Amino acid sequence: MASTETRPSRRQISLPEDLCAEAERRFASQFDSLESFLEFVMRELIQDESESLDKVEQALLEQRLRDLGYV
Repeated sequence: MASTETRPSRRQISLPEDLCAEAERRFASQFDSLESFLEFVMRELIQDESESLDKVEQALLEQRLRDLGYV
């Protein structure tokens, strides 16, 4: 019976060999593959950016509330 879950489509990218080799050497004990390491790093970067935006948005909202006399 086939699984109904579908895996997200993947893209192929090209990176310098020396960079890949060094990343594999340094992180081989923590990640199954270079792809899993890069996926982790990219997700972390995206998450950090969205958290930063949330803080900026929160500061803007707090300033607006202060300007209106609610805070």
